Amino acid sequence: MGMHGRAHIVWDWNGTLFHDNDAIIGATNAAFAELGLAPITLEQYRTLYCVPVPKFYERLLGRLPTDAEWELMDGVFHRHYTEHRVRCRLTEGAEELLTGWRSAGHSQSLLSMYGHEELVPLVRGFGIEAHFIRVDGRTGPSGGSKAEHMVRHLEALAGLVEPARTVVIGDAADDALAARHVGARAVLYTGGSHSRASLQDAGVPVVDTLAEAVAEAGRVAA
Repeated sequence: MGMHGRAHIVWDWNGTLFHDNDAIIGATNAAFAELGLAPITLEQYRTLYCVPVPKFYERLLGRLPTDAEWELMDGVFHRHYTEHRVRCRLTEGAEELLTGWRSAGHSQSLLSMYGHEELVPLVRGFGIEAHFIRVDGRTGPSGGSKAEHMVRHLEALAGLVEPARTVVIGDAADDALAARHVGARAVLYTGGSHSRASLQDAGVPVVDTLAEAVAEAGRVAA
């Protein structure tokens, strides 16, 4: 695994490998309640959500949240998300796809904007850590773009993977932007945080299942 020149997948976690839509919407609505905002549905969330996250709140408030409002909402969101996530599971078929890609002699890693200290034990708890040559969660403040994290992630894998043969699989337009930032490809999955329409604006392949995403990754990284 991880030999130079082999195809490589950088997996996203939330909304991609980890099917946590219910936890996301529950935590989001708890955060909204702190500012007196009405709850939203999953479809509304998928239509409006964007990165950086304060811009998402601006779409709902009609203005950017103040620093104090952002700190409050971010804290409430993460507290409620931690409570809700225990009922969430891996996306259907994810473990088999990880096993199959690895068995085919390719490499894969995991990069998430979920906090690193929370991410690692969660991945380990599902028994899938061994499939990845590296697992990185977010370090530093939440709410930003994945691009700079992707730079550090691939720098840590220098000599093991080539950006030109790397495919990022995620559920957000920001995953495509992060891939482009490092010279990698991207495939976007419709089962997570973004609507199909918003994903198609990213200009990369958009698929409805993780199996299709892996097949497309194999094709574009060939």
